[in-house]
Amino acid sequence: MKSAAVFLAVACLFFAYVQGQPRINAKRCMCQGPVANAVRIQHIDKIEFYPASASCQNVEIIATLKDGAQKCLNPKSDFTRKYIMRAIKKRNAE
Repeated sequence: MKSAAVFLAVACLFFAYVQGQPRINAKRCMCQGPVANAVRIQHIDKIEFYPASASCQNVEIIATLKDGAQKCLNPKSDFTRKYIMRAIKKRNAE
């Protein structure tokens, strides 16, 4: 009876320890595949910007096209940088 109680106590401690361990390789990035360097401006409906966070270490820029498709843009490409700068200027001018 004592050994069963000791085993149960050790098992509970073990499960509590395992449950509290963080996931090391758990990436929750939305852009998993290749990224686009450019997209036709006429096809873009909206652009969403996601900064690096604890769940994903990458900066992600997702363009939603007018047909509903989504494309991940390369944040380091000239197209993306120019598009964002134009959008900021346009927003400040209004």
